[in-house]
Amino acid sequence: MSLALVYTVQPQVMSGTVVRIEADISRGLHSFSIVGLAGKAIEEAKDRVGAAIKYSGFESPKSKNQKITISLSPADLKKDGPLFDLPIALAYLCASGEINPPTDTIYVGELGLDGSLRGIRGVLNIVMAAKANGYTKIIVPFANAAEAALIDQIQIFPARTLTEVIRHLETKHPEHQALKVQPLTEVPEKITSDNLISLEDIKGQESAKRALIIAAAGRHNVILVGPPGTGKTMLARAFAEILPPLTREEVLAVTAIHSLAKPDIAIDSRPPFRSPHHTASHTALVGGGTNPKPGEVTLAHKGVLFMDEFPEFDRRSLDALRQPLEDRVVSISRVSGTALFPADFILIAALNPYRGREDGTDNLARAMRETYKEKISGPILDRIDLWIEVPHVNYDTLSNLSRPEGETEAARNQIKQARARQSQRLKNRGITTNASMTSRDIDFCITLSDEVNSLLKLSAAKLNLSPRSYHRLIKVARTIADLSGEEEISKSHLLEALQYRIPL
Repeated sequence: MSLALVYTVQPQVMSGTVVRIEADISRGLHSFSIVGLAGKAIEEAKDRVGAAIKYSGFESPKSKNQKITISLSPADLKKDGPLFDLPIALAYLCASGEINPPTDTIYVGELGLDGSLRGIRGVLNIVMAAKANGYTKIIVPFANAAEAALIDQIQIFPARTLTEVIRHLETKHPEHQALKVQPLTEVPEKITSDNLISLEDIKGQESAKRALIIAAAGRHNVILVGPPGTGKTMLARAFAEILPPLTREEVLAVTAIHSLAKPDIAIDSRPPFRSPHHTASHTALVGGGTNPKPGEVTLAHKGVLFMDEFPEFDRRSLDALRQPLEDRVVSISRVSGTALFPADFILIAALNPYRGREDGTDNLARAMRETYKEKISGPILDRIDLWIEVPHVNYDTLSNLSRPEGETEAARNQIKQARARQSQRLKNRGITTNASMTSRDIDFCITLSDEVNSLLKLSAAKLNLSPRSYHRLIKVARTIADLSGEEEISKSHLLEALQYRIPL
C-alpha cells in the first residue's frame, strides 16, 4: 500500500480548477473519509465507489479492515458533484496496489452501483480547464463524448464502465484494451429549430417586423408595447428565427454555460432563447446563491432574453439588469468571493400598458407611466434602443388567407449582410455589432455629414436626450444604414431611428 495520486477538474462558469486527489490506506478499523471541502454528492460517493469497485471484479473497500483517506486539494476550494466518483475509485485502486493510473490524464465521471459511467454536468468547462493547464488526455463518460470533443488539441477517451477505464490504463494486463479517441465534434452551420413561429405567421404589424430586423442586425434591445393579444409574444419568438447562427467560438461559450445547467445538451449554432416567467425570483433571473450559480441573464448569453409582462417582474430584478445591459456581464458578490458571469444578450421586453381594461388612449407611454407608477426605472428604459408599439390588427388583415413566402429567409439574408458590414468596420475595435459600440468607438468609426449632424443636435435639444440616448440614436441610425447598404448615415436613417425612441 502506498500514497496514490490522480487528477480531476472542478468546473466553474467558463473555467475550472484542477483538483489533486490523493488516497492513503493504512491499517486499522474500517473507515472511509473524504476531506477537502467536499459537498454532499462527494460525501455519498464512498458508497457508489465501493459498489462499483465490487461489481468491476475487485474486492470491495468495505470488506477490509483498513482506514481509507481521500484528500481533495486545494483544500479551501468548494468541491461538489458526482464527477469525482471515477477519480476517487481509481485513486483507491492505485493505493491498494491493483492498478497504476498515469498522472498526465484527467479523469471525470459518475459511477453507477454496477460500475457504469454516467454523464455529468460541465464537461466542456472541464476539458477547457484541462487543456489550459497543459493536460493532453482526459477520460470522460461516453454520454459526454461529443460535447468534450468540441475542444481540439486534447485527446478525449470516452468510456462506458469502470472496467473499460481500468483495461485502458493497465497496458501490461492480459485483457488490456485501449479506448478509442473521440474525433473532433463539428458544429452544424445550419440552424435546426423546433420553433413553429416565423415572420410569415404574423399578419400585419409591418412596422414592428421592420424594427425587429433592425434590432437583430445591430443586436439592439427592444421593448414591445401593446394591448393583450396583438402579437407581442409571437413577434419575440419570430425574432429568434431571424438571428444569424453563432460562430464556433460563440457556440463553445454558450455550450460551456448550459453544460453546467444540465448534463445532456444539444450542440448546434442556434442562439439561446430564454423566457423566464415574471414570477421568477431575483436569484433565478440574475444568478446567485451561497455558491454563486448563473441565472437566466447568463443562460441567454449570445442569444435572446424575452421578458413578457416586463413591469410585473420584481423591481429589484429589473434594476439588476443595468449592469448586464451596459457591461455585458453580471457580478455576483458573496462573503466567500465575487463571481463574474457573462451576460451578452439581446433584451426583448413586452408589456401591456394597461393593468386593467383599455381606455382608448393612443399614448401608450403615458398609460404605462400611470399604470405602473414608474416601476420601470429611467436608467433601465435608457438602455433600451427601440420602442415598438404593437397595436390591434384590423379584421380584414386577419381574415386574409394569403401567406407571404420567404419573408424570414429574406430577413436573415438582410441581417447577415448588415452584420458583415459592421464586422468589417469594427474589426479594429474588438467588437462586431453596432450595439456594442462605446462613445469612443462612435467617434472613431462613424463620420456624420454637416446636415445629419445639425439634425441630430436639433433633435437632441428638442427631445432633451441624455448622453446615452444621444449615442444610442446614432447606433440605431448606423444599423439602419447598414441594412440599406449605405456607407454614410443619411437624414432618412436618422429620422427612422428617431421613430423608435422611447416617448417618455
